[in-house]
Amino acid sequence: MPRLPFANNKIINSFRGKDNMALTIRLTRMGSKKRPFYRLVVLERASRRDGRPLEFLGHYNPMVNPAEVVIDKEGYDRWIKQGAKPSDTVLSLVKAAK
Repeated sequence: MPRLPFANNKIINSFRGKDNMALTIRLTRMGSKKRPFYRLVVLERASRRDGRPLEFLGHYNPMVNPAEVVIDKEGYDRWIKQGAKPSDTVLSLVKAAK
């Protein structure tokens, strides 16, 4: 049976650098209880939902009628070209904002 590498192994730690990080564009929740407000952010895919983002790209407020969607198109396109993958919800919001 092969041995599993430990966390301090140089091979594993080399994948944790910024060169190999997988990026995602997704929503992070803000606001108070039962009054949600979301920000569109660029995060490393493995980070938690409310982790520190690399950049804010806009916001989404579902509590107003009609829902308010503000997206920085230039920033969004720049991150997509760099390889960031948008979540399904973000894709639907971008289509709705056009």
